[in-house]
Amino acid sequence: MKTKMAAVPRFRFAFARFGALAMLLLVAMSAFAAQAGSPEIMPLSQVKPGMKGVAYTIFSGDQIEKFDLVVLGILPDLLGPHESIILVQLVGPKVEHTGVVAGMSGSPVYIDGKLVGALALKFGSFTKEALGGVTPIENMMEVTPPAARATVASANGESAIADSGMIAGNQPRYEISNDVVDRGSWLHGDAAAHLGGAYLTPIETPLVFSGIYPSVLAQFAPEFSRYGMVAVSGGAGAAQPDDANIVPGDMVSVILVSGDTTAAASCTVTAIVQNRIYACGHPIFGLGDVSFPLARGRVITTMSSQDSSQKIVTTGGIIGTLTADRLSAIMATSGAGPKMISMEMSLSTPSGEHKSHYELAENKDLTPLLVGLVAQNGLVSNNSYSDGNTLKLSGEIKIAGHSSVQLENMFAPSGALLQDSSIVVGSVQALFSRIFANPYEQPNIEHIQLKLESIPERRFTAIEGAWTDATEVVPGQTVQVKVLLRAYRGAAELRTVPITIPSQVDRGANLRILVSDSLGADRTLRPISVQASAAQAGGLEQYIRILNRERRNNRLYVTLLQPTTTLLLEDKELPNAPLSAVNVLNQRRGEPNATMLRESLAGEWSLPTEGVISGSVSLSVRVK
Repeated sequence: MKTKMAAVPRFRFAFARFGALAMLLLVAMSAFAAQAGSPEIMPLSQVKPGMKGVAYTIFSGDQIEKFDLVVLGILPDLLGPHESIILVQLVGPKVEHTGVVAGMSGSPVYIDGKLVGALALKFGSFTKEALGGVTPIENMMEVTPPAARATVASANGESAIADSGMIAGNQPRYEISNDVVDRGSWLHGDAAAHLGGAYLTPIETPLVFSGIYPSVLAQFAPEFSRYGMVAVSGGAGAAQPDDANIVPGDMVSVILVSGDTTAAASCTVTAIVQNRIYACGHPIFGLGDVSFPLARGRVITTMSSQDSSQKIVTTGGIIGTLTADRLSAIMATSGAGPKMISMEMSLSTPSGEHKSHYELAENKDLTPLLVGLVAQNGLVSNNSYSDGNTLKLSGEIKIAGHSSVQLENMFAPSGALLQDSSIVVGSVQALFSRIFANPYEQPNIEHIQLKLESIPERRFTAIEGAWTDATEVVPGQTVQVKVLLRAYRGAAELRTVPITIPSQVDRGANLRILVSDSLGADRTLRPISVQASAAQAGGLEQYIRILNRERRNNRLYVTLLQPTTTLLLEDKELPNAPLSAVNVLNQRRGEPNATMLRESLAGEWSLPTEGVISGSVSLSVRVK
């Protein structure tokens, strides 16, 4: 009897005080348990305006509660071809007070004891009536892998949608209360797609963060809101023995970040078919095939708001893996969670070192954003950190089967109305975007090591001038390049960089000497986009070498250029390219792996400095 009751909603009652009520509930549960193995579904074709039904969700704690609803009409093809929505009105004191709640997505809807679909859409904000949209269960089941649908259909001898007949027991046949308002079919077709400018949109998904600084949450919230998520502060609870014992109406959370900071998107379970969990009734990111950890969600309470009510949720233990994130539903398989990316971060300040650890979901679109978020949070949430400091970055990104991407740079305060940490975080985030966007293979990132040293001063050095000890040179001659540097609020310093004129340069040629920061050298030698840089590599390993060769902010660069064409071919630079090769590439303008520059690199020298270099000076010498 206990195993059968585990599949029905949980109600808390005291036998000593409410004995008669308990007996009635036990009778109802027993009658339901006898048929829970194969509950019926109601296809969209049978849903009519005026029908009355119920839905199940959690407003507080672990108690699944039912609320009444009435069908107002069908909105055919609202979300796309064959993606119709059932328009309903929620009825009852509680839902009329809260309206449609963020986190209610996926709440299973039943009519005459048959599963119809999931409450998944709402009408904007500040609406006076609790109107919502229901995603039909047929559409939700379409996210099932074809092989799984075929297996279930073969076993049942029915159509593919018949696998919903194997949904775990989920809804006792309580009689719908008599106070449901019969609104009839006053809305139907396209006329119901909007009311007074308010359009049906997916119910917001609470994206619950813990261990995050408020300013960081405010900074990154817009990045997630475009996916229909509401970023809120919350908590991450400890795993409990019954976390995996979920039924429709329970909450689940998709884990994006765990560790010293957590982030999880939560919605409601609609159906459980064999080991597959269907939820939300709409996408959370719309990323298609994914592999994110799925955890139990626990509701603390529901906050009512005239703008947008929402559930306040904490996360529990891992119960499975999210595998599909599609238009009509998300789907997960129960069991162990997938591998996440391990990230270690340390921040050293004069007062000591602070370390933090994170596990990040792996996805080409989300991981760069998540890395930026936790890196920013790791900086600004530290008591020893403050703006106005110079940040020195080091570390590595370990990629399975490849060399590591090396992290090394320095960032000085910009003086603009922008957090200094944002410059560092933006640089790291951009690097991850480039790694994931490479056109060769999906990188399997094993570990991220991020080390930051906060130096309590503005280490910024400007190039004030430069000159050479000779204006005419001969091949093989060493030339002294003098560079005048001035540190921020400091004295001027003269640095000397000896360079050697290559023996193969043409006599009579005018050579250009560029004294610059890293940006100036990059702009001159690689005036191409990030995508073109990736296309020049012959594979991910070569692309990693390109990334590791990139210039650093805290080095002074002296670059010798000669007026001959350079070919950038894959990950190689070919200076002094012969005219025949240039002509061939001119005839093959679609060649994706080659770029031509008007100057060739004859040599490059650099000096490390104690601050971030800024500026450039161009000199010239003539070869006798």
